[in-house]
Amino acid sequence: MRGLMSVPAEKQDSRQMKAMFGAIAPRYDFVTRIFSYGMDGKWKRAGVKECALPGNAVVLDLAAGTGDFSKLVLERLPKARAVAVDLTEPMLRVARENGVRDAVCGDAGALPFADGSFDCVFVGYGLRNFPNLRGALHEIERVTRPHGRIVSLDFFLPGNAVFRRAYLAYLFLQGAFWGVLLHGRARTYTYIPDSLRTFVSIEKFSAMLEQSGYEGIKARSFILGGIGLHSAVKRGAAVRRAR
Repeated sequence: MRGLMSVPAEKQDSRQMKAMFGAIAPRYDFVTRIFSYGMDGKWKRAGVKECALPGNAVVLDLAAGTGDFSKLVLERLPKARAVAVDLTEPMLRVARENGVRDAVCGDAGALPFADGSFDCVFVGYGLRNFPNLRGALHEIERVTRPHGRIVSLDFFLPGNAVFRRAYLAYLFLQGAFWGVLLHGRARTYTYIPDSLRTFVSIEKFSAMLEQSGYEGIKARSFILGGIGLHSAVKRGAAVRRAR
């Protein structure tokens, strides 16, 4: 059924995506905490901790938003370097105000970095927004060094059909409430459940990681499969797959 559902217009048009996230940038952290029941920071810290990064690690914070992963890495490893990349300049402006020094406006489908540049790539709530998820995974794998890591945190489609319907309905009502209250426009956050309807489950994304050149895949499920935290290791020999 997922293939019969329409992809959100924002996901098909980068201008609309930029406009939407540019509008929510000042309130992005607040809304992220609301939708995660205040658990967002804990989940992200768990993702950073699991990596066991070297003290001088160079990491990419992709779809960085306001730079949460960058800040957590640098708090844990003061000598590391974190590069925040986001499609939306207003998000990066907030990240810089929050102390993230390396912030670059860029597209996940065409990253402006050489092969093997990073020890780890973190992606926070960005996977759903990539128009070509397999293409983005190809780029992430390309810029990650052999035996480097990917860590992602995102919304996913719960496997249980009954809970899936309830979860999407809940996200829609929450999104409509906060969209109208904060922006006078429900669509600002009802985009979240709409983006999920054409997305994948935690298990499907784990399979995609394996197909994209990763091993040692670990997936942690929260909110009955509605949120997933993945970590995986890039295989030693570069793997190139068709997008």
